Amino acid sequence: MPIQHGGFWGRAFVAAVTATVLAGGGAAGTAVAQSSGSSLPNTSIGGVGSTGSAAGQGFIGPGSLTDGTGSDGTASNGTTPITGSWGTASYARSAFGSWMPGVVGSVVPEPDLAPPPLETLRAQMLPSPLGEPFFDEYPPGLPGMANGQVIETRYVTPVAQQFLRGPVREVRQFKVKSTDATGAPSFATATLVVPATPWAGPGARPVLVNNVPINGLGRACTPSYTLANGVNPSMNFIELLRPVTAKAEERGYAVLIPDHEGPRMAYAEPFVAGHSILDTIRGMRNLYPAEFGNSKLAMMGYSGGSIAASGAVKLIDSYAPELADDIVGAAFGGVPADFEMLGRTMNGNLAGGLFLAAVFGISRERPEILPLINSLGQQLAVSPVKDQCVGTLAFAGIPGIPAEALANVPRALNSPVAQDIYQKMKMADRKSGTPLYIYNGGQEFWIPALGARNLFEEQCGYGVRAVYRQVPGEHLLGEALGNSGAFDWIDARLRGEPAPSEC
Repeated sequence: MPIQHGGFWGRAFVAAVTATVLAGGGAAGTAVAQSSGSSLPNTSIGGVGSTGSAAGQGFIGPGSLTDGTGSDGTASNGTTPITGSWGTASYARSAFGSWMPGVVGSVVPEPDLAPPPLETLRAQMLPSPLGEPFFDEYPPGLPGMANGQVIETRYVTPVAQQFLRGPVREVRQFKVKSTDATGAPSFATATLVVPATPWAGPGARPVLVNNVPINGLGRACTPSYTLANGVNPSMNFIELLRPVTAKAEERGYAVLIPDHEGPRMAYAEPFVAGHSILDTIRGMRNLYPAEFGNSKLAMMGYSGGSIAASGAVKLIDSYAPELADDIVGAAFGGVPADFEMLGRTMNGNLAGGLFLAAVFGISRERPEILPLINSLGQQLAVSPVKDQCVGTLAFAGIPGIPAEALANVPRALNSPVAQDIYQKMKMADRKSGTPLYIYNGGQEFWIPALGARNLFEEQCGYGVRAVYRQVPGEHLLGEALGNSGAFDWIDARLRGEPAPSEC
């Protein structure tokens, strides 16, 4: 039975106010856990680690203001609406958290219909079709295709040129066979930018795989949609401010821009992202065997793009081992490497809109989450929210609705299902198939540097050649100050210099 949408925004508004009042009340009386931040080598700007606290108190420096939680990030990560989660050590995360759904339900009556079957709910919460078969249609015969097999191509050079700084020979989009998070047949799309300048370096023209932080739930949020259709209400303005593609063009590199969330727009799901990236690399080589069949490749990503890049490098050896010798490195920053930690730092505050969007995105591929979503959460998941992009989803954090308000079990973020999802998304049992450069803002209060450092140490333990850099700033400033070092490291790998290791 379809979920009824009537009056949704009125109900959601009341629910948002109710949840915010309850969560805010819990925040006011919560003690803040404090401890000393861990000392760091002087690997970037500033001195050693600072004295930090879970609430974001401490000296400005490479030491993270939010990783002062001993060493494992388990203490309260703050209680302010900006730097800490109202979903941690507050009404939303304490025993009072079990009251919230009931109180919301008393203010917002549940619809007078039986809950839909989970498969019906999953189908209804998928992104709406765009009316473009390139993005919408699963072609016949998909199961019999090889991963990376090209399904469709199109040239978008005239439209895409308005977003590119330098002259280009061509901008081509293609659709390839891929697999979803559990290995079922799927597809992936991507855009390839080839500069007009001939490659003057040794060997074949290198390729930089630029994993844009899509951070959206709708298919119109993808970079390929914007590059094919021009300026539109759904376009991701973040990429226009990032210099990755322009820098690569200046050096004569080709740039591959994958739509790494897959056709279900599984925001924050690393297996879908990794499969999409590796299969679009395969597709590019299938289209241009002479030009890119032996090219050296490197990856970059930030924030949501770093989820994708991290997933891809951890899947190289098992999913695309034939690419291992040619992928010479990956650089990514602002890494959401530990989703359990993010449940304490992003839930119920200004980052909560993106956190909830990630929960919905992952549940599109991991339906075991769906039984935990209450009626209010179901209405939200099938509402127009399911097609929103990063701008709208970021503003959705203003009401401060914690995930617990949309769950039908107490302490949902501590449930066995959640713990299983955390473990799968972390991919901690997988070794990167290429050297790594990892960076993070030292004053990150939503995506703490502790998670990035733990990822660095994890991969060092596997023998991966890796470098970690901590730069001043929170999420946005961390990208601005860290991107140049990351690109220089990538540039050196594509020039053939061996990767250093600081493990």
